Amino acid sequence: MALRPVVELGVSEAYEMLTGRFGVTDLPPLESIENEDWGRDYLLSRFLEFPRAALAAAGLSIESDGAE
Repeated sequence: MALRPVVELGVSEAYEMLTGRFGVTDLPPLESIENEDWGRDYLLSRFLEFPRAALAAAGLSIESDGAE
């Protein structure tokens, strides 16, 4: 299974992964960041907090080509 780069995630998808899959609880409400220029970048930067193995288990990669 190829890993999906986190940069391919949309705002709502990234938010759902962070809150649902990774249990992040300190994010602003989705409604307050989804239409902000910085919102997507902020969410994607939060994936850097997780080990690559945890991201890979969720089918994600930090690398833009899907490599680990």
